[in-house]
Parts: sequence; C-alpha cells; structure tokens
Amino acid sequence: MSDSIKFCNPGAIGLGGFAMTTFILQCHNLGWVGIAPVLWLGLLYGGTAQMIAGFLEFRSGNNFGFSAFVSYGAFWIALCFFVIMGTNADLVKAYPVLKLTGTGLGYFLVCWTIYTGILFIASMKHHTALALLFLTLFLGFLGLDFKELAGNKAIGTLAAWDLIVCAFIAWYLMAHIILADVGINLPVGKPWIK
Repeated sequence: MSDSIKFCNPGAIGLGGFAMTTFILQCHNLGWVGIAPVLWLGLLYGGTAQMIAGFLEFRSGNNFGFSAFVSYGAFWIALCFFVIMGTNADLVKAYPVLKLTGTGLGYFLVCWTIYTGILFIASMKHHTALALLFLTLFLGFLGLDFKELAGNKAIGTLAAWDLIVCAFIAWYLMAHIILADVGINLPVGKPWIK
C-alpha cells in the first residue's frame, strides 16, 4: 500500500469561480439580470473559493496560479464591497468617501488592467488556451476602463461580450483539469512564446 497522497488541482475551483462570476457580471452588464446574483457569487465563489484555490496553489509552488487566484479572488470581494457600500444611500450619507462613482470604478479597473497585462505576458509561456483567456480578460478590462472613464457604453457592451467569451474559455480550462483526471484530455494548444 502506498503512503503517497494525491492532491487535487485547485485550478479547477479557481477557474470555475472565475468563469461563473465573470459570466454573471456580464449578464448584469448586458441588462439580463440584476446585481444580486453578481454580489453573492462574487463574494462566495469568485471571491472566497477562488482565493482559497490560490492559497492551495501556494503549496504546489505555482506562482502564476497563486498570484492569479488570490488576486482575482480579492478583486471580486473588493468589487462586491465597493458596490454594496458605495450604493447604500445611508452609508454614503454618513461616509461620503465610500460613494461609488464611475471615475472611482474606472481607476479601480485600470489597476486590474495593468495586473492582467502582466499575467497575459506570462500566460503566453503556458499554452494557447491560457493565453486566450488572459488576452480576452485584458481586452475586456480595457473596454470596461473606457466605459467607466470615457462614458463609452458601446465599448462597454463589446467588453461584456468579450468577457463572456473569456468566461467560457475559463470553463473550458476547468473542464480540461477535471476531465484529465478521468482520462479525457482536452487540447489546450502550444505556448505562444517558447
């Protein structure tokens, strides 16, 4: 009997949380659903579960997964609290600095665009599917930056559709991890940079 323990790949949960919250936020941005499912999924699955997945990546020595999952988990938690507190009239009246504004949200998103650009560069050394995920995420953040800072709703709509594609790529990568465990290997393509 072997004493070795098989550890699960936390990327399955991290990618699942990222995919679902990204998808539901774009459904909201396109006017299909209200904000409530975004906040609940953002706090619990995209935020907390994704952050836990990131901490589990730490054990495996995967700096990319650790940084991405912990950071984007924190992104979702911060965004949800930004919306919850920044749109509460009584709280904003008592603490005006908490008010959610387009400019404040825009610069919040610009910070995440820069971070995503750095991860996009690193993702090109992994494989095509991961590079496509981060390319669509980077372009989506750029579109949301223009929507919030320049008031360009058309670019915001394009960004929403781009980010829906991003969410489905993340679900594909989640499926790649889960199905590989039962012997079904989904292709992910070659690295863009060797």
